[in-house]
Amino acid sequence: MLYRLLQRKPFYHFCFAVTAAMLLVANPVCGQQAKPKKKRQPFRWVNELKQELPGVQHATFRSPSMKVDVGYCIYLPPQYNDPQNGTQRFPVVYYLHGGRPGSETKSVRLAQHVHKHISTGEVTPMIYVFVNGGPVSHYNMPDRDHAMGEDVFVKELIPHIDATYRTMANRKGRGIEGFSQGGRGTTRIMFKHPQRFCSAAPGGAGHATEKRISEENGRENANLVFVKGDNTYDLARKYAKHPQPELRILIHVGTKGFNYQNNLAYMAFLKSLNIPFEQLIVPDVPHSAMKIYEKEGLKIMQFHADNFRKARIKD
Repeated sequence: MLYRLLQRKPFYHFCFAVTAAMLLVANPVCGQQAKPKKKRQPFRWVNELKQELPGVQHATFRSPSMKVDVGYCIYLPPQYNDPQNGTQRFPVVYYLHGGRPGSETKSVRLAQHVHKHISTGEVTPMIYVFVNGGPVSHYNMPDRDHAMGEDVFVKELIPHIDATYRTMANRKGRGIEGFSQGGRGTTRIMFKHPQRFCSAAPGGAGHATEKRISEENGRENANLVFVKGDNTYDLARKYAKHPQPELRILIHVGTKGFNYQNNLAYMAFLKSLNIPFEQLIVPDVPHSAMKIYEKEGLKIMQFHADNFRKARIKD
């Protein structure tokens, strides 16, 4: 009977299709309900650390420019609190998280791997600081209130860390690292401020987007426009003209990550500028800093440690 109705009356086709769709949504046996999109949390300069991680603590400082508190997470190696090392100073790696907007808690789980490698003696002890990148992560947005993420990091957080903790408070003991959006930030900031860092390890950066920003005078999309020249392509060109002081660079990316191909293209671009770098390509790893650290985090940490050692010897 249903077959005959469907043959004779187009209207019944419509009714049957609507009824079937309703059944698929309502009945989990027939179909699966679409998962609601995760609501993006509003940006905050201070975010609660809700997990316990070895050696990690959450802290804040008062931003001189914004007159508000800014949060950060800091990993201190076991040697830091050893009474026998009461005067020892430690190198620092500043880690820039991925995604937008910023939060100092986004990449802090990497501290598990950092702690493991330092505790076993596989790598020399160092401090890791997990940065809040601001409303548009790791970018300065001068047309918005309280949105100068890069300046808050470079001009305010770094001096605060050096004044508060026993750090090697110069470029010989300072590194920068980040993944995805943080890889973009690391690349831009290392080329803008080579006098502040001797070691830089950008990972999984979206260089295709940065290339578009370069070609479209700062425009990422209709609603987001950056300062002209503030991108990984134009800044590399500028650094290549006067590559001092020397930057030691490690670009890392997983072969299954969606930014893999544009990282290969960016490395070819750096070669065309005669900017030296090392590369760490991790097979079969997706776009994930955690997965990269699970497989090759020790190599990235050793890269920083070697650079700190070489910088001290050279200078």
